[in-house]
Amino acid sequence: MHNIALDAVDTVPRPLLAISTDYRPGTLLDTHTHRRAQVLYGMSGLMEVETDDGAWVIPPFSGVWIPAGKRHRVRMQGVSTRSLYIEPAAAPREGEHCEALVVSPLLHQLLLASIALPALYDEQGRDGALAQLLLHEVRLAQTMPLFAPIPQDATLAALCKAFLKAPQLQDAPEDWAEQLHKSLRSFNRFFRQQTGMSFGAWRQQACLLAALPRLSGGQSVTQVALDLGYDSPSAFSTMFRKRLGRVPSGFIKMASPSANLG
Repeated sequence: MHNIALDAVDTVPRPLLAISTDYRPGTLLDTHTHRRAQVLYGMSGLMEVETDDGAWVIPPFSGVWIPAGKRHRVRMQGVSTRSLYIEPAAAPREGEHCEALVVSPLLHQLLLASIALPALYDEQGRDGALAQLLLHEVRLAQTMPLFAPIPQDATLAALCKAFLKAPQLQDAPEDWAEQLHKSLRSFNRFFRQQTGMSFGAWRQQACLLAALPRLSGGQSVTQVALDLGYDSPSAFSTMFRKRLGRVPSGFIKMASPSANLG
């Protein structure tokens, strides 16, 4: 199914629906929910996903798992998507939080094939087998480190959200501690309790999330690195490779609208 509204088929009695959709660059899908769980897979461009829990940036040929009923908003940067909408009772992944997913070559091919699935596919035939295999592969998909959690504490959450809008690697934990009227030790303990990460790790993750759409948008590695507060492009590239397994130039090539898997 291509460019079909979910509402038109949501009540079809099948555990999985597959819909492909093309979005104009900059399209914002404002905060909404789905009755079904969703696997959102981008064939090109970037997807910026926000929930009450935090923020993700999903590069091309990667996916995001969105649990049923999860409030989320997505900004599409030149994205052609393949989405799976899965009945809650058939959901192959547990947990209440979104996850960035590694899409294996097999899952990629299955998602490509899923566009041919009609809403009322034959559950006992080939289409039913394809749907079941999709569910198995989604369950087995590994996660990627592309998430910056948002704390529950309102004051700290406000600081984190402001940082995500204008990340700067040189931001010092001492400054945040002062704004929260805490000692540095108390702040570090509090930050880890609220986010599950150290301040330094969270800060680096937020900078990485900010770097991806800038690189995809055509900014140079040097410009992005210096804008984010890195001492040199090489220091930024080293961090990038450690976190994502490829250098920034490799990501830029992958994110190009002309990139494909052949």
